[in-house]
Parts: sequence; C-alpha cells; structure tokens
Amino acid sequence: MEPHNPASEYFTSYEDLEIHKLMLEDDPRTSAYKNAIMSNKAFFEGKVVMDVGCGTGILSIFCAQAGAKKVYAIEASKIAGLAKEIVKENKFEDVIEVIHSKVEDVQLPGNNKVDAIVSEWMGFYLLHEGMLDSVIMARDKFLKEDGEMFPESATIYLSPCSVPSLYKKWDDFHGVSMAALAKQFRTSKYNKPEILNVQAEDVLGCDEVALCWINLKEDTVSDLDSYSIQHVVGANKDGAFQGLCIWFECVFPDLSDNANHNPVRLDTGPLSTPTHWKQTVIILPEEQEVELGDPIAFQLEMCRDSVNKRRYNLQLSILDPEAVEHPLPCTCDLTKCLLIKSYMLQHPEESEKNAMETNGIEEEAIDDDDDMDSENDDS
Repeated sequence: MEPHNPASEYFTSYEDLEIHKLMLEDDPRTSAYKNAIMSNKAFFEGKVVMDVGCGTGILSIFCAQAGAKKVYAIEASKIAGLAKEIVKENKFEDVIEVIHSKVEDVQLPGNNKVDAIVSEWMGFYLLHEGMLDSVIMARDKFLKEDGEMFPESATIYLSPCSVPSLYKKWDDFHGVSMAALAKQFRTSKYNKPEILNVQAEDVLGCDEVALCWINLKEDTVSDLDSYSIQHVVGANKDGAFQGLCIWFECVFPDLSDNANHNPVRLDTGPLSTPTHWKQTVIILPEEQEVELGDPIAFQLEMCRDSVNKRRYNLQLSILDPEAVEHPLPCTCDLTKCLLIKSYMLQHPEESEKNAMETNGIEEEAIDDDDDMDSENDDS
C-alpha cells in the first residue's frame, strides 16, 4: 500500500483550487473579513472562534492574528489538507485546529462553546449555495449566548435594470442586424437567472428595494424557506427594462467603543466594486421601454425547492402598476403618487408614521439552493 499523501488529495480537483483562488482574489470580500476582524481585535483577544467552511483557512488566520487563543477551522472538503499546510506555514498550528468534517458532525472537546463564529457562507444572490443552514446549526450548537456572528446580518436588494451587455452587440454585428437572434437569446434565458456585472448606469430603479433582512444571530432555518415582495418603483431614466437585478449586502459587528466607527459592510451591488458574486439578473422574455418616472410594478417570490433543499426557485411577475398598491412615498410619477409626495412634504410627521405602517418587508421564509431556477410571468 502506498503511503498516504495529503497533498495528492487537495490537488485532485483543479476546479476546487480555481474556486478558492477566485474567492481569495476577490478583494472586497477578503478585505471586508480582514477589516471586520482586525477592527475588533479587542474582542478577539483571548477568545475561542469557529470558522465554518474555512476553505484555505485565511479567515481562521485573520482571527489568530487578531489574538484568538483557539480557532476551530471546520472544512468538509479535501481542501482541509491544504488549510493545514497554510496554517503551519503561518506558524499558527498551536492556535488553529483544522477539522476535516461537516460541521453537523463536529463535537468539540468537553462540549465547549465558542465566543464567535466566522464564516463566508454567501452564494449568488446570497443564498444560492445553501450553506447558511449549516452556519445556523453551528450557531445553535456551539455559540455562547453572548457570542458574535461574523457577519451578523445580510440584506437582499432588488432593482429593475437593463442588460445591454447581453443584447446590444446584436443590433449591429459586423454590419448585420441580428435583433431576431437577440430575441431568441432572451427567450431562452428567461427561465434561468444570469450571473453578470450590471453597470451602474444600467440600474433603472430610483431606489433599491429590500427583499429581506436576515439576522444571523436570531433567524432559524425555517425562517429561510421563502421570501416574497410586491413593489412599485419609478424609473430613474429613459431606457429598456430588461430584467430584475438581485444582489446582497452583509454587515459585520462593530464591537469597538468608538462612537464614530462604522461597521464593516460587504456590498455586492452594481454601485460598488465588483465581486466574484457579481449580480443575479432575472431576464424578461420581452423588454419594456420606460421613461423617467414611469412606474415599474413587479412581484418576486423566492422559495426553497421542495425536492432539493439547497435550491431556490425564483418567480418574477410583472404587474399592472394601476392595479397594485404603491409604497409611501412612491418614486413613480403617476398623478396620485405625485400628489401624495407633495402632501408628505407638507406634513412630514404624519407622513413618517403612515410610511412606517405601510412599507414593510414581507417575510415568509427562505432557503439555500445549489442551483437556480426562475420563472417570469408577464401578466
């Protein structure tokens, strides 16, 4: 029998290494975690930390550099072997214990609890990879009552958008108009979201819309089963409404005593520095030309798949803006909304109360998903 060679294990999947390389080189992602940990060094000093899905171990090393006395780095894949080598390379093997296991199967010595859980669990449109269930399970099993989650919250945002990168080149392709081909491309893509970078100038909504806010310290797995929102937003310019853009933002704890210090945020939106998550766009089978101030009404439902619990189904319906309730205040230029905005400007205290009662994020429950499906309904 040949001697066991850990190196051969974690180099057997070239694709896995490429994925980790992509994540490591995503500067907004890696810098956000490093800044969040290092800006809370006073908290990490002498603490016990768990890194769920540690990958190559860089977040565990950040925690050790910040002064953690013990880090349990949990990794289910064979990349755990590489993580051990990197930990040793950085001389933290006495602090960081890499555990090659699913976090669901981990038992800490003496049933110890940890002071913080650090994890980079996010996928496309936040929930695509389905790892959040495992993080919540780890929180319930291992985190102390007063422990901290890094990140501590996340929000999914939406906005109507154009996607000229998919279609504009076909208007004049080597001197040939191929709009019919572009239309076929659009029809073929409407049942599966596209992952791409939406340019800031292609965002059509006057305001970003929050689909949901997830509290990593309190939400349960069942809270993640589905989310739904019906909304109306005014177009911020003339353009082609071709899809709904989805992205997320994560917020990390700020445990410093500095009142002027702001929490670290990781924003994957089209107005921020691009990340490897890019944005998720549900493509419309037929584009709609809109003008500045035109109301765009839609409903989005995001539900955990009944068969594959790691998958979400996304269903987008384009609605008649005359037939649905508008938010207060509304950014569109329908006469009734303009009158309401004028009234609210003249009666700010009463308007604030009414807006708080009317505008709420409709939450159901949401789930993780390893694959992405979407359905569009032009009704």
